[in-house]
Amino acid sequence: MSKPLKIGMIGLDTSHAVAFTKLLHDTDNDHHIPGARIVAAYPGGSSDMDMSRDRLPGYTQTLAEDYGIPIKDSIEAVVEQSDAILLESVDGRVHREQFAKIAPYGKPTFIDKPLAVTLEDALSIKRLASQHGVAVMSSSALRYSEALQTVIASDEPIIGADCYGPMALQDTQPGLFWYGVHMTDMLFAALGPECVQVHAVTNADHDLIVGTWADGRVGTIRGNRVGNRQFGALVHKTEATEWVDVASAAKPFYASLLEEILVMFGSASSPLPLTETIKVVQFMEAANHSRRTGKPVELEAIL
Repeated sequence: MSKPLKIGMIGLDTSHAVAFTKLLHDTDNDHHIPGARIVAAYPGGSSDMDMSRDRLPGYTQTLAEDYGIPIKDSIEAVVEQSDAILLESVDGRVHREQFAKIAPYGKPTFIDKPLAVTLEDALSIKRLASQHGVAVMSSSALRYSEALQTVIASDEPIIGADCYGPMALQDTQPGLFWYGVHMTDMLFAALGPECVQVHAVTNADHDLIVGTWADGRVGTIRGNRVGNRQFGALVHKTEATEWVDVASAAKPFYASLLEEILVMFGSASSPLPLTETIKVVQFMEAANHSRRTGKPVELEAIL
């Protein structure tokens, strides 16, 4: 058997760090994914973000004590020992700066959602990736829910989609960039990246984001801050509408996402084009602008 792929992890302030490590290291897990190991990690963390600062010590301790992961004092020390990188920092504001330290090593990198919290930073990440020849993938795990993938994989044309889920707001991650990214990734998985206009309606309890695609299809995101806290979608096809409960499959969507990440690490080619993820960022930034003004926003060609 060939040696396991050596993965470095940057950012231990999210539950995703533990979830991915467990899937790779725990051979008794029903959804264990063989062929790779976390060999080093850098904690990172953002002192001005409660969700980062308060969770960082516990997750770091879990990786070090429960899984024996060596904790390093710099990003570079992790990258030097690794074949590929999981950039897991929960704060999207730091992704561009952290990736700038990773990119010169030329190692394939997964950047957890959101890729960035501004379109400017997302485009900067793309330039760095191109400059150094680095394969980059970024996505919400919900895009790879088996239930969603099964529905959108059929041959029947999709004429629209309505995605819903909890959409808490976080001061440091503007508007949709905190939880709205999950529904946005689901919507783009169903309809593709060619959205041309975004219009948002918002109040204290809910958001309704309406996107119009270049071919005339319409997709929506309903973000709830009260009531239903489940993620799901209605996918409208030419003959019927199918309901998607993203958590209905026994296999967790984190496992499905991690399998796609390992494909990218092994081939140095992302199954999800970075250009599509950048359009996800553009959509969210435009939706945030529309949330503030109440007016529709046209999406310019950027790539």
